[in-house]
Amino acid sequence: MASTVPQKVRTLYLRFDKKILNTIPEIYSEDIQFRDPLHAVNGLQNLTDYFNGMMEDLLECRFEFHHSLESMERGEAILFWTMHYRHKKIAGGKQLELSGNSHLLFNDKVYYHRDYFDAGAMLYEHLPLLGAAIRYVKKRIGAK
Repeated sequence: MASTVPQKVRTLYLRFDKKILNTIPEIYSEDIQFRDPLHAVNGLQNLTDYFNGMMEDLLECRFEFHHSLESMERGEAILFWTMHYRHKKIAGGKQLELSGNSHLLFNDKVYYHRDYFDAGAMLYEHLPLLGAAIRYVKKRIGAK
């Protein structure tokens, strides 16, 4: 049985490292629109370059997929995940986790991919001065 497009995406992100760069064209269309809270990227080559740049300082990154909402008829899926990562310049390279989800639109390949996650939890909260300020504000308003 052939893999569905959402299954191919899950397989791609099991290990997010430079080994996947050659397989991106198998999953994403030439006119891919990729969005996350930090960037907007259009086109397959730009997406490949974006991923390649992100991987430069990653010590480790993998995604654990929990569940999904998928409609093959509509060519749409939402994948819920936890990213496990270590980054040279964040939190001294310690293992970190980030929860989020990905909204995909596809036909034979993904042409729209939007990630939703808390950029503060991913990046800003782990920076020395800014992180302390964000944690203080969250504590004051009762956020977790």
